[in-house]
Amino acid sequence: MTPTRSCAGCGRRRPQPELFRFAAVNGVLTPGRALPGRGVYTCPRLQCFERARTRRAFNRVLKQTVQVPPALRRLYTDPSHATSPE
Repeated sequence: MTPTRSCAGCGRRRPQPELFRFAAVNGVLTPGRALPGRGVYTCPRLQCFERARTRRAFNRVLKQTVQVPPALRRLYTDPSHATSPE
C-alpha cells in the first residue's frame, strides 16, 4: 500500500510518489526524497508551491524558519521535472 501525504499548499491528500518532497538543509528549503528529517510535500503545481510559501506553511510543517530559494519555482515550470517529482 502506498502512503499518502497532504499538500502544504492545497491540503489535498495524494499518494506520496505524486508529490514533491522538501526538507530543511541548513535552514534552506531543499527538494529531495532521501533527505533526512522532517519533510513537507506539495502537489506538482506551481500554485500549490506559491500558496505554501506565502502562507508560511513550509516553516509551520518543518517547525523551523526556512529560506525558500526562488529557483525552486523551476521544479514546477521546467518540463523535465513535470512528470517526476523529486
